[in-house]
Amino acid sequence: MVLPKELEACVSRRLEQLSEKQPQNLESWQGEDKERLTRTLALSDFIAESFLHDETLLPWMLDRQSPKLRAPHYRKKLKAILDAQSDEYSMMRELRRFRRREMTWLAWHDFNNALSLNDSLSHISKLAEAMIMEAYGWLYATCCAEWGTPCDAEGNPQPMLVLGMGKLGGGELNFSSDIDLIFTYPENGETQGARRSIANAQFFTRLGQRLIKALDQQTFDGFCYRVDMRLRPFGDSGPLVMSFAALEDYYQEQGRDWERYAMIKARVMGKEQFACYQTLRQLLRPFVFRRYIDFSAIQSLRRMKALIRSEARRRGVNNNIKIGAGGIREIEFIAQSFQLIRGGRDPILRKRGLFITLEAIRELALLPEPDVDTLETSYRYLRRLENLLQAIDDKQTQTLPDTPRDQARLAVAMGEDNWEALMENLSQHMAGVHAIFDALIGDEEEGEDEQISPDFRVIWDGGRDPELVEKILSDMSAPDASDNAKALLRFKEELAKRTLGPRGREVLNRLMPILLSHILCREDGSVVLARIIKLLMRIATRTTYLELLDEHHGAIEQLVRLCSASPMVAEQLASYPILLDELLDLQHLYNPTPFEEYGNELFEFLARIPEEDMEQQMEMIRQYKQTQLLRIAAADIAGVLPVMKVSDHLTYLAEAIVGAVVNQAWYQMVSKYGQPSHLAGRDGRGFAVVGYGKVGGIELGYGSDLDVVFLHDCPDNVYTDGSKEIDGRQFYLRLAQRIVHLFSTRTASGVLYEIDTRLRPSGASGMLVTTVESFEDYQNTEAWTWEHQALVRARMIYGDMALQKGFANVRKSVLTKVRDIETLRKDVAEMRVKMREHLGSKQADKFHIKQDPGGITDIEFITQYLVLANSHEEPALTRWSDNVRILEDMAQAGIVDTSQALALRDAYVLMRDEIHRLNLLDASVEVDDGKFTVERRIVRDAWAMWMETTPMNGEKPEDGEKPE
Repeated sequence: MVLPKELEACVSRRLEQLSEKQPQNLESWQGEDKERLTRTLALSDFIAESFLHDETLLPWMLDRQSPKLRAPHYRKKLKAILDAQSDEYSMMRELRRFRRREMTWLAWHDFNNALSLNDSLSHISKLAEAMIMEAYGWLYATCCAEWGTPCDAEGNPQPMLVLGMGKLGGGELNFSSDIDLIFTYPENGETQGARRSIANAQFFTRLGQRLIKALDQQTFDGFCYRVDMRLRPFGDSGPLVMSFAALEDYYQEQGRDWERYAMIKARVMGKEQFACYQTLRQLLRPFVFRRYIDFSAIQSLRRMKALIRSEARRRGVNNNIKIGAGGIREIEFIAQSFQLIRGGRDPILRKRGLFITLEAIRELALLPEPDVDTLETSYRYLRRLENLLQAIDDKQTQTLPDTPRDQARLAVAMGEDNWEALMENLSQHMAGVHAIFDALIGDEEEGEDEQISPDFRVIWDGGRDPELVEKILSDMSAPDASDNAKALLRFKEELAKRTLGPRGREVLNRLMPILLSHILCREDGSVVLARIIKLLMRIATRTTYLELLDEHHGAIEQLVRLCSASPMVAEQLASYPILLDELLDLQHLYNPTPFEEYGNELFEFLARIPEEDMEQQMEMIRQYKQTQLLRIAAADIAGVLPVMKVSDHLTYLAEAIVGAVVNQAWYQMVSKYGQPSHLAGRDGRGFAVVGYGKVGGIELGYGSDLDVVFLHDCPDNVYTDGSKEIDGRQFYLRLAQRIVHLFSTRTASGVLYEIDTRLRPSGASGMLVTTVESFEDYQNTEAWTWEHQALVRARMIYGDMALQKGFANVRKSVLTKVRDIETLRKDVAEMRVKMREHLGSKQADKFHIKQDPGGITDIEFITQYLVLANSHEEPALTRWSDNVRILEDMAQAGIVDTSQALALRDAYVLMRDEIHRLNLLDASVEVDDGKFTVERRIVRDAWAMWMETTPMNGEKPEDGEKPE
């Protein structure tokens, strides 16, 4: 056996390590066994490290080189081992040792081509099932001993069912895959047999948490599986475990098409649970499989197809065998598309495995037989390659290696002559798959190629001759002919310096005449051309984006429309060209995501990224924000969203992102320290984010920062339950610091939001996160009047129900305090004058819409003053945090005359609308002094009526604190 030179040094080092640490074990390997060992050590760091980590493995493996199937015995062997363990730590240790041993056996046989792909995938899946179910069984007994046995109304014991999703459900798990699970139980009830009974829901939540910890937590012996629970109803924000009835209600009333798609693969873990699962399966079948050929799913599948394409483009994954063009995901999508559309009528399409589904597709002649052959052959090749790639170092990756050593390993393991031969074979497989994927169910409808004047081709081809271009444009009566001719000349000169490649130049030469035909005859053509040239310079060397515009001429119309209407949008598109994907789907582009769906949609957006891949998670959250901002701005430009709705969308988007960032930070903190022990048996996290200012008032603008305060409810003397224990309050401080870091870090897609935490108690000098009790004490004893003003516009945007209730009570009690009216009026008016002097317009012929007298901030101060002055008699005034509804409540309570309240409301909305418009135009909010004269008079009159016109002097807030 001759190994490639890249592997010789590697195997020599491994043999030397084994000889030094386990000489007797190594001496037992002789002849062909030694050759096989040498070859395998060269190919897999995971196997070599396992032999070094566990000295019993090397002799054990010597006796088990024959491919005798082990899967049928996994559960029996593991049960015997776990039954001998008396504590949770020992149980977790033995789980990890068992996994390492069996995965070493599997990797050995994969690298020596001693197992068929079907047997390999089956073993990996059954090993995971055995570990899940035996850990569940051990923990179920332990939990019953602590809290009693969960029972239904008749006293029958209740199990917790574990549903395996994705490849685990299909019995085709890959070597280093995480596992997607959903927990459920048959009926509500209470535990029996303990001193104090608890609800079944509470029992199973605790059991589920322990099971996740047993499988997922990193210890000295490693971990078993990364457990992903985000496919459960409501994702991370939903309960960890739900009853059958609750599951049925959710899927029938709120289930979405992607959840139907996911549920196709659902399989209950453990044969002993199969009978119980049949009840649930019958409940869910109508949701997953319609009783007819489901053509209504086709449009959803088209969108999923577009997302798969878009993700490949976004992430530049031409070397990824899963999500690259023609990769594993495309084969799975093809198979599951037929299941989703026809599974209701054709029962043979309801099976979970990919191979058996492809056979059903062949039998039903849903694809030509050669296409099915191509899919099956390519899937076998890709999945074998994926397993070997992951078994090199037991890492969850589908990205082909870029080091010569790992490339040589894969080539040898796959039986290829060299890396180039492997890549050629792989390219043929993926090209064949992608052709079938491209033809499947069609695409979103695209516009016909329009007939353009040959003049525009001449303009582009003759771009280096500005006189010729100017002449043609003049003959067409196009405005700014000379300026546009010069702009095109500069553009072509700059392009000449770029490395476009023949394909890129060919696409650009097709695209530019079409683009120019949309731009040059417009009145604002020179402005739009400049903005779009800036974008084209960014994407000139990224041919996929040029092809996107070339292949979808409808996207060109939207690009021109948006760039014409808003330099802000044009700048966003130029800075982040991945947003060009959004121009393909007009239904989504001009119809922003419903308010209540931002959280779910962001969850779906992130679900494909491993939680531990923090960098990619951060990047994807930023990309999601940019995508949604584009959709909101497009709807704003199109006039389909009034200003109030624009702010609502921007605010709810921000709230969803806050939730995602808290989840991300929480995952990092808990991975390192465990969670504070006071959270045991509780669904929440004991942590809250309170929004102030524009986010609190549901009035965010396009460029608004987020004013937030962090709260927690951790008692003193609480510690975390992880291997690296820290004080619970220190945990929440670090959590808050991590959240601020995640928001503020600049990635390739920029900063997420500017986060301002100076409104917390004691401002910049105070603790970053505090308890609700400390927050209440500060508000009652130390807070300035302007801090109570700020509290009017505060509301909780993330947090447990208990914290929400606690904060709401504190806010209401503070706002409804009896105050001295004259002192209050003096404080509020004085602060307002200081703000005007500092932030207002310094030009006599200009009006600053926010800060000058008669502007938006005057209205805000009036409403805040009226709430603080009257809430002790009218507590209902504290219900809302936004100015519009506060004014309406003031009128209803008779505090403000209805006509005045409506006039102030209308002035407020009109001026906010103008600020939104100016933001889209990237323009200053200082306008001509002749604007808003009627509205300013209304506001000034109200100010004079309520606040007086000559405030007295007062004290300033401390440095670093904000008056807003």
